[in-house]
Amino acid sequence: MQVSSPSGPQGHVPVGLILRGILMLTMMVGLIAALHYYLGVRLVSDPGLAQPWAGLGWLVLWLGFASIPAAMASTRMKPSWKEQVLHWGGMLWMGAFGLLLTATVAADVLGWVWRLVGPAPLLARDKALAVVGVVVPAMLVAFRTARSPARVERVTVPVKGLGAGLSGVKVVQISDIHIGPTLDRSFMQRVVEQVNALQPDVVAVTGDLVDGSVTRLRDEVAPLAGLRAPLGVYYVTGNHEYYHGGASWSAEVARLGLTVLNNAHRVVEREGARLTVAGVTDLEGGRMEPSHACRPDVALADAPAGVPRLLLAHQPRVAVLARGLGVDLQLSGHTHGGQLFPFMAFVKLQQPVIQGLATIAGVRVYTNRGTGYWGPPLRLGPSPEITELTLVSA
Repeated sequence: MQVSSPSGPQGHVPVGLILRGILMLTMMVGLIAALHYYLGVRLVSDPGLAQPWAGLGWLVLWLGFASIPAAMASTRMKPSWKEQVLHWGGMLWMGAFGLLLTATVAADVLGWVWRLVGPAPLLARDKALAVVGVVVPAMLVAFRTARSPARVERVTVPVKGLGAGLSGVKVVQISDIHIGPTLDRSFMQRVVEQVNALQPDVVAVTGDLVDGSVTRLRDEVAPLAGLRAPLGVYYVTGNHEYYHGGASWSAEVARLGLTVLNNAHRVVEREGARLTVAGVTDLEGGRMEPSHACRPDVALADAPAGVPRLLLAHQPRVAVLARGLGVDLQLSGHTHGGQLFPFMAFVKLQQPVIQGLATIAGVRVYTNRGTGYWGPPLRLGPSPEITELTLVSA
């Protein structure tokens, strides 16, 4: 999509927009640098580390700071061991930075309270040791959790009007797999094998399948073609597909044999009972590709009356747009369940629900915690998930 300024030639990005982008980027980099400095003061300077340990501590912090943009830039490099080192290093540090910051702030708050009620102030060195003593094992646990096989969550959902022939139909949902620099073909294959082992009737892939272009990741997602379900394997886009060509990924997933529901529906039938399976493009789709605007009304246009409706939508808040459309159950993802404690609190600011079954704008929504992860290869708290939903007659 081309953007033009009111006075400039068509196709040119407005100068004001470029300047605002530069300003926002500068502010973000400045904030992250300031927070690294704060960590250095609390964990290196205040404890009074002797040389060369103090210098080494500051060096690690500033190398860590530099590794984050380096990891982002590495996604533009050709696949190589250098690209892998840069990406893994930067993503691991991003997670470590978040955990160190959380633990250090908590230690400062505890120290402030202790000064008010305790017999003697907490020593800076003791606080620094406590922070490191908490963060290191937390990192190890979080890494193991993120890389472990997904946990199968089994949920039974009563659906009004579901015919006897489909009562007990098993819908298996995977979401937010994020195949990319740190999750490859072997991970995709493991997910496919886990799903097929559940013997689903329907498989729903609810977006954020990838973090990269079709050219880069075609071979890595190829195992997706192995998903099997007698009533169909369905896919909808997530916001991350649009960062790398949403239409291209829709075409590639269709080539692998999945049914892509870009604001469309299908009606499945078994023993005379019917179920409408509808899907919408992600909320971000229309901003990046105008033909991919999220339209639940279009997805359900001409859907048969009196037939229960299952809607696949990457973000839970799509339920607000689906209000009044007769949706019996919406399957979503996007939130990762928060992924890293305590950042689920920030997810709640953007989405009405973080995980599990909830009612949003009168629509029942099940939100998957994510089968993979984004960014840091870490999960602290919410484990990766494959959902097995059994729909029964209400």
